[in-house]
Amino acid sequence: MPTPPAQPSPPLTSSAETSTPPSSPSTSASGTGSGSAGAATPTGTPRVVSSDLEAPWSVVFRDGTALVSERDSARILELAEDGSSRAIGTVPGVAGSGEGGLLGLAVDEQGRLYVYSTGAEENRIQRFDITGERGALALGDAETILDGIPSASYHDGGRLAFGPDGMLYATVGDAGQASQAQDVESLAGKILRMTPDGSAPNDNPFDGSMVYSYGHRNPQGLAWAKDGTMFATEFGQNTWDELNIITPGANYGWPTVEGIQEAEGFTNPVQQWTPDTASPSGMTHVDGTLFIANLRGSVLRTVPVNDPTTFTDHYAGQYGRIRDVTLAPNGELWFLTNNTDGRGTPSPEDDRILGVDLE
Repeated sequence: MPTPPAQPSPPLTSSAETSTPPSSPSTSASGTGSGSAGAATPTGTPRVVSSDLEAPWSVVFRDGTALVSERDSARILELAEDGSSRAIGTVPGVAGSGEGGLLGLAVDEQGRLYVYSTGAEENRIQRFDITGERGALALGDAETILDGIPSASYHDGGRLAFGPDGMLYATVGDAGQASQAQDVESLAGKILRMTPDGSAPNDNPFDGSMVYSYGHRNPQGLAWAKDGTMFATEFGQNTWDELNIITPGANYGWPTVEGIQEAEGFTNPVQQWTPDTASPSGMTHVDGTLFIANLRGSVLRTVPVNDPTTFTDHYAGQYGRIRDVTLAPNGELWFLTNNTDGRGTPSPEDDRILGVDLE
């Protein structure tokens, strides 16, 4: 498998994920700041779906039941229809600090739960059977499908999602070692693509490897448009956060370039924002719109798929740091707040899940 030459690493600074949110509404660093007609948009005042959560990171649905990961407690929560929560189990061996811990979740067609978490010395992806009925679900034993993913107290990536091809995708940060993002032999700074059992598909761009794209700093959002176009969000360093269209085998530049640079051999993002107005984490696609959860920007951002260089901001500064967003079975858009930062410091806003109608 070919390995590009190592690139020089810029000095590391504090992660955009753990910085203090701004007091003013977010503004654009690139793009027009206006959306496109015909795409889904949130309408009205969000309702509180569930509250009193502790650093929630990901929310998924299994047979209509919401499951939520809590980063610091390592608990998987089941939400009842009234919004109350109960733990169905604790993921064993989670030893994360800072931005590490219990991170992304995904559910396959068989109802099995996939979990990305930080162990004592590595990040890993595990699969769990879930037993019992709604209101009394229980987490089964862990089956590790991929381990040895580089970890650190920051830049752990952590998002899991099944693509329209039935493959499991995972975002992996550079774990503070920026040069690893350019090394296709390393799992750090990559988007990975694997079978549900954790093996490399034959049609991946690098033979025998799960690496699907590389040159990423800390990607945390994945979504697919109806035509199969794959999008990913990425935390930048001090200059640009990114929205990328992902193609197999492409190099997205980190740490050599950040943002739109027109540099030979690297793929430009389709849109960029300054970290203080963005810090994009989870993302979902609904009816022609990408919905992006932003931490420092404290905003739910919409980007129309048919014009991904533009955007519209919603609820700027109203709910604090927004970590994940997804479409609920009832047709509401759910987004969860994560107002305990990566250092374990809570801010006054409650960590909760909010639901809003779409039009």
